[in-house]
Amino acid sequence: MELLKTLGLFVVTAVAEIVGCYLPYLWLKQGRSAWLLVPAALALALFAWLLSLHPTAAGRVYAAYGGVYVGVAVVWLWAIDKVQPTLTDWIGVAVSLLGMCIIMAGPRLAR
Repeated sequence: MELLKTLGLFVVTAVAEIVGCYLPYLWLKQGRSAWLLVPAALALALFAWLLSLHPTAAGRVYAAYGGVYVGVAVVWLWAIDKVQPTLTDWIGVAVSLLGMCIIMAGPRLAR
């Protein structure tokens, strides 16, 4: 159950980070309103706060989170940008998630 909770937190964190970066992209590259920077800043603040909710060392969280981020980014590409991911995109996601699993399942040394 704890693993599912952590994975869910990683997914929500990834969405917050992607939204925080996507909205300025819309402003800079597509000429959308600069007001998009307000929810972008809030999304990035949420992203940072969500990362702080993990009980383990920050470096390990960031490394493991990266695998989930790659997967969420490819789903974003498909769902939001309407670009069909390629086989190599999905293989990259699988490799990234495998790396995340190795990091999260590894032994922890006591300090």
